[in-house]
Amino acid sequence: MPSPPPPDSAPRAVLREVFGFAGFRGLQQEAVEHVIAGGDALVLMPTGGGKSLCYQVPAICRRGTGIVVSPLIALMDDQVAALRQAGVAAAALHSELEPPDARAALQDLRRGALDLLYVSPERLLSGLIDRLDGLDLALFAIDEAHCVSQWGHEFRPEYRALSVLPQRFPGVPRIALTATADPRTQSDILAALGLDRARVFAASFHRPNLFLAAEPKIGETAQLAAFLARHEGEAGIVYCGSRARTERIAARLAERGAPALAFHAGLEPAAKRAALARFRSGEPVVMVATIAFGMGIDRPDVRFVAHLDMPDSPEAYYQQIGRAGRDGEPAETLLLHGGEDVARARYFLAQSAASETQKQSMRARLEAMVALTETAECRTRALLACFGEGLAEPCGHCDNCRAPPEMQDGTEAARMLLSAVYRTGQMFGALHVIAVLRGERSETVLRHGHDRLALFGLGHDRPVAFWREVVRQLVVRGALSVATGEFASLTLESEAARPILRGETAVMLRASVPGPKPARGRVAARPHPASMPPASMSPGAEARFAALRAWRKREASTQGVPPYVIFHDSVLQELAAQCPASLDDLAEVRGIGASKLRRYGAAVLQALAEG
Repeated sequence: MPSPPPPDSAPRAVLREVFGFAGFRGLQQEAVEHVIAGGDALVLMPTGGGKSLCYQVPAICRRGTGIVVSPLIALMDDQVAALRQAGVAAAALHSELEPPDARAALQDLRRGALDLLYVSPERLLSGLIDRLDGLDLALFAIDEAHCVSQWGHEFRPEYRALSVLPQRFPGVPRIALTATADPRTQSDILAALGLDRARVFAASFHRPNLFLAAEPKIGETAQLAAFLARHEGEAGIVYCGSRARTERIAARLAERGAPALAFHAGLEPAAKRAALARFRSGEPVVMVATIAFGMGIDRPDVRFVAHLDMPDSPEAYYQQIGRAGRDGEPAETLLLHGGEDVARARYFLAQSAASETQKQSMRARLEAMVALTETAECRTRALLACFGEGLAEPCGHCDNCRAPPEMQDGTEAARMLLSAVYRTGQMFGALHVIAVLRGERSETVLRHGHDRLALFGLGHDRPVAFWREVVRQLVVRGALSVATGEFASLTLESEAARPILRGETAVMLRASVPGPKPARGRVAARPHPASMPPASMSPGAEARFAALRAWRKREASTQGVPPYVIFHDSVLQELAAQCPASLDDLAEVRGIGASKLRRYGAAVLQALAEG
């Protein structure tokens, strides 16, 4: 196996020889050169934008070992495996490492034999930091730096203790990296880490390969089934808000024949490892997960992400959908949302033990997320605005751009519903209030004498689905609250409800009112803008691609690593399309560095010939 270029190598030589890329993208070169020169940096790049190269290349170019602070074991292992494939001396130290492997990593660290060492913040600060005294250190990289911020969505207090690094190791450059940070979180990262003189490299958060869509919950199972039907044979993630819900949804999907697995923090360690291993193996599985299945995801070919419950902030939403399409190929996202999500989130926020300042920040993020789900404008533009970024033109790859919604005036209907909630004593749930408006003489309506109300039956000409949408919109606007108890009763919020009741504020509804819930086992035949089609391949290229994937799977199984750390699908697609006939030709393919060329060149050429 060839050694990586020596420490005095130019970054472009390292990029080509080690990683197989002819040139840097976007802000990568500026960030790399700044850190190589000894400067501190904060790098903000979207998932798939090449953040890791911004510290990996400098760590190889500079003298000493680069220390990478990373939050999750699976993420460390994937990064180390990928670097070793490229011929880089890399290791990780974490709790699941076998003792001999941990001792070997520490010995290599002491000998100066490592280019990169990955550790958790806890491991670094609980003793390893003392072992670094007197060693040659190339840099400190703080990955997933949004974990530093108390305003962020995945705050880890241990990260803030990394502020000791400049005092302990003066002159060693530090680079913090994240894909998700709004302006307030960015400022907090810089302040918390003492990056006063750091240069900020902020790329666009726009992900043109992601199709964004959001739908009100109507028939959740059927909506999810329709979504998954477009992605048969592909890998993806379905996020749920609770552990029990992940298990119910996974079981329901498995009954329908989907390769679904549940994943949450409460699973037995062996079950979590098995599920993660299947996902990393390249199988087309559907991971039904809580956000515990999060930052450790490095699989590039995730083709879809669905949310069955609304995230609590645009940052969390962006981080989670960012796990799709890391390879730059088209991927689809879907957010199902309802008034209950909003009411529940507001209730839990009100009950939170956080300080009032923190609550104000959390409340602002929640309301921004609510606005994002409800917007009738370009959804990508609305999302980017949450990160302080503008988009000159509508994106063209979200549901609202593909099928602009028509809006209708629902003010009179909203007034009727608010009046019905008030006249029935603010003691009943949505179904009872809707039954009164529709003139349904149910047992409960008759028992409470609500059939004698003046507004009984005034809304008989509208279907239940219409009135449920009105309820949802009023909850979203804050005019109605939904109790979290057994009966989920509706109550008026005077400040927002009063101007609607007086006719002073208009309530606009989407003109396309949801229809009845589809029968079990059937998918609703309702139009939905399709996600972007993948690039087509010729029959010969498809055969070569299949042969390459089969070879890669066998090789990965032999080594016990995920297939994507050997080659991404994008590399195999380019190989299949170009069909190089020699090692020199292979060396020109993006993503094939010197180590992989020597290690796999002959096998790749053979697989191409057999395909």
